[in-house]
Amino acid sequence: MYAMQYEITLPADYDMGIVRERVATRGHLLDGLPGLGLKAYLMRERGTHSLVNQYAPFYLWTAPDAMAAFLLGPGFQGVVDDFGRPEVRHWTGLVCEEGPATGATPRTAVRRRQRIPGAAASLAAVSEEAAKETRRLAGLDAVVCAALALDPRSWEFVHLTLWDHDSPDAPGERFEVLHMSAPHRAELAGGAR
Repeated sequence: MYAMQYEITLPADYDMGIVRERVATRGHLLDGLPGLGLKAYLMRERGTHSLVNQYAPFYLWTAPDAMAAFLLGPGFQGVVDDFGRPEVRHWTGLVCEEGPATGATPRTAVRRRQRIPGAAASLAAVSEEAAKETRRLAGLDAVVCAALALDPRSWEFVHLTLWDHDSPDAPGERFEVLHMSAPHRAELAGGAR
């Protein structure tokens, strides 16, 4: 499993209705994309849990070749044509767990980045603790699913939790979920062990 996200920060006076319309008319195009576990079309609006306007889709891929095919294909080229070429962060996926609200449409995503302690810490032990936290989150009412990924370049974890309501009580950066494409979501269950 591989995680990927790009953040397109937009001007303070940008009409976020344009992003909503974009997702409403194009989001379904990835609903059957080979190798895509899930894509959560995330957005933040200035003044609503955020200081910025931002379009920031988050992806979980079943294989790196599917991620590469998307980045080099027409879908991502549409993003580049409309917004310029964003920096794309990517992580090695560790865990993806379904929650009690697995059948619901997610409305909110919470992303939390966690720095991994210094070199003296056991990576295996720290990773297992982070995985336990992801599984704990996945067990909470109103959670659609929760994922954990690792960036070995900066030595940080990224936690993403999708909720079926607008105001989860969870620390991290909050995003509105405009749509979710999840053609191969079942293949993500559990993640790396």
